[in-house]
Amino acid sequence: MSQEPVIAIDRVNHYFGSGRLRKQILFDITAEIQPGEIVIMMGPSGSGKTTLLTLIGALRSTQEGSMRVLGQELNHADHGLLVPLRRNIGYIFQAHNLLNSLTARQNVQMSLELHSEVSEREARRLSEEMLEAVGLRDWAGYYPHELSGGQKQRVAIARALASHPKIVLADEPTAALDKQSGRDVVEIMQRLAKQRGSAILLVTHDNRILDVADRIIYMEDGRLSALETAPI
Repeated sequence: MSQEPVIAIDRVNHYFGSGRLRKQILFDITAEIQPGEIVIMMGPSGSGKTTLLTLIGALRSTQEGSMRVLGQELNHADHGLLVPLRRNIGYIFQAHNLLNSLTARQNVQMSLELHSEVSEREARRLSEEMLEAVGLRDWAGYYPHELSGGQKQRVAIARALASHPKIVLADEPTAALDKQSGRDVVEIMQRLAKQRGSAILLVTHDNRILDVADRIIYMEDGRLSALETAPI
C-alpha cells in the first residue's frame, strides 16, 4: 500500500490584484511530494516559485484548485485548522530572519515554544542538539551579529528542523552563501530530513546543489514545465 503524499496539488491557479488589474500568477499546477522526498524547484525569477511555496506553507490562501498538505485541504480551510498545520512545517528563507536580540540557541528554541507539549528544559536540550547537528555547538551563546552568513543560515536550518517537521520549505537557502557554505547547509538539510522522513521542497537557482534532489521541478511563467530525475 503506497503512502499518502504529504503534498498533493491538483489544478491550482492563483491571481494577484482584482478587477482590471487582476493577473494570473499560477496556471493549473498539479504535483505530489512523498514523505522523505527531496524536490528542487527551479525556474526564472518571477515565474511563481515563491508564490507556490507560500501556498503550500499555508502562508497565503489557496484560491482555485485543491491543495492538500499533510491530509488537510487548504482551499477554504478554516483559520483554526491552519495553525496546527503550520507547526508541522519548517520554513527556511533566503534572509535567515533571525531575531537579533536572541542568541543562536534562543532563536532555535523559539520554534519549539509553539509546541505546548515540549517543556522549556526539553526545548533547550533539543535546541542545543540541533545546533550541534549543524556544527554550531560552540556558537550557541552567540548573537546573530557575531555570526557569519553561513553560520546564520545554519541557525535558521536548525530552527526549522528542531521540531521534527513533516515538511521543510526552503526558498533560496544558499543564495547568500559561498560554494562550501551552500554545500554544507543543503547536505545538513538532506541528512536530517532523510533521517526523519521529512519531505523537502527547495527553491533554488544554485546549480551546484542539484545532486541532493530526488526530483527536479521546473517552473516557467507560472506553469510546471518539466519533471526530471536528479542527476546521479
